[in-house]
Amino acid sequence: MMAANQNKSVAQRLERMRANIRSCFLGNAQAVDRVIICLLAKGHLLIEDVPGVGKTMLATSLAKSIDGTMSRIQLTPDMLPADVLGVTVWDQNNSDFVFKPGPIFSNIVLADEINRTTPRTQSALLEAMNEAQVSIDGHTRKLIQPFIVIATQNPFEFEGTYFLPESQLDRFLIRIRLGYPSQEDEVRILQIDPARTALPEIEPAMTSQQLVEIQNEVETIEIDRALLDYVVAIADATRRNDQLEIGVSPRGALALTHAAKATALYHERDYVVPDDIVSNVVPVFAHRVISKSYMHDANGLSNHQVIQQILETVPSPV
Repeated sequence: MMAANQNKSVAQRLERMRANIRSCFLGNAQAVDRVIICLLAKGHLLIEDVPGVGKTMLATSLAKSIDGTMSRIQLTPDMLPADVLGVTVWDQNNSDFVFKPGPIFSNIVLADEINRTTPRTQSALLEAMNEAQVSIDGHTRKLIQPFIVIATQNPFEFEGTYFLPESQLDRFLIRIRLGYPSQEDEVRILQIDPARTALPEIEPAMTSQQLVEIQNEVETIEIDRALLDYVVAIADATRRNDQLEIGVSPRGALALTHAAKATALYHERDYVVPDDIVSNVVPVFAHRVISKSYMHDANGLSNHQVIQQILETVPSPV
């Protein structure tokens, strides 16, 4: 009975979080589910689309649903790594060097327009995203938990953007695109102006500690050996595909496993089913491969198509 009540409590918190986001982000409902799944899996999220479709609104509403600290970094071409990580300065009063933490030391870090800053500053996020720590002036400093980077970026063809290096793309668990809202949703946006009305009214759906507990619960979700073989088979197929220069690494296969477990919990199950894997293959794998036609995939559509074709060729376990 206690376990059932706990599961009900988790489901209620997640539903409240979803309702919070949907009250502000009036558009792609599937994208909202992907965002929450990424959060449950302790992953980092990359939201890519044209300006003005709600990328920042989606990220901000998620951050406000968690009773933790949040920082927003508006990345620009002149930003330095120290502007993100922090800097050590001389304190005249104490006659000693004092570390001034940067915005990376928050539960939720919204890295807005990440591809408008230089590769040097982009790389400053790598250790933080992979190890939940940063190395500054010879000292390693742990980041607070939970920790998630929600990055937004505009398509590469827009002026003043830089390519994200493959090593950084691999640190994002999921990449999603939002698309334009339907005509009905766009009319609602014009009517209520959610940035001014709904967003300020959001109340946290859970505390940061409750989120950590739910994230730890994801790790206990059961996944059958046959499903693990299925994940590996899909990843291996990307490495042998003639259209791809580089396939998915073991880290990518592990990311798909985490996403599948988070999806199972999101749907109130304590075990993974094949659909939990299938639904995550494209958002988890498409940004981790490099096609032979486009060494730097400008819009990701080609990779999406190749991954979808590969998925259709790998038999799913019964």
